[in-house]
Amino acid sequence: MEMCNHDLKELFLQLGLLSEKHEIEAFASTHSLIAGVRLADAPFWSVSQKQFLFEALEHDSAWSNATDHLANLLNRIPAPVIDN
Repeated sequence: MEMCNHDLKELFLQLGLLSEKHEIEAFASTHSLIAGVRLADAPFWSVSQKQFLFEALEHDSAWSNATDHLANLLNRIPAPVIDN
């Protein structure tokens, strides 16, 4: 079975968030992770969003790259948001 990797835009859609480039940038500018807090444990997620992120990271799923990218954005580690 081939694993499909999802991008940041798809992750935002999966989380029920707005997913256009400017919307992702706005989310990243208004949310951040506190040092030592894992992405899935951030206080701004709903219960279902937390569960999805936890499972994506814990099971090294096809969502892992996108969740790592989001964690980097929220930790203010420079990375391109999306190309389109």
